[in-house]
Amino acid sequence: MFLYSISEELNHYFILPDLQGPSDHTPLSVHIIIKKEFILEEKLAIIKNSEEEKAFINNLITRLENIDIISIHDQETLEETIRKLTSITEKL
Repeated sequence: MFLYSISEELNHYFILPDLQGPSDHTPLSVHIIIKKEFILEEKLAIIKNSEEEKAFINNLITRLENIDIISIHDQETLEETIRKLTSITEKL
């Protein structure tokens, strides 16, 4: 299991070696904090086949085209690509 190392929400986990079975695997317990929050769904929804949906998809495609995934050849470039993808989705 991969956990984002600087995530405040997912960085609360415990390895449970006392529950280890006959293999070398052991259960992992992850505590995910759930916050009460009111979300206006109308603002987050895009109507299917609408002009807004078409614009959103075109915007996303344009931004993704600028990411060079062929050049990922080590962990550093992979992490930079992940940062770019994160930035793209946060701006949408």
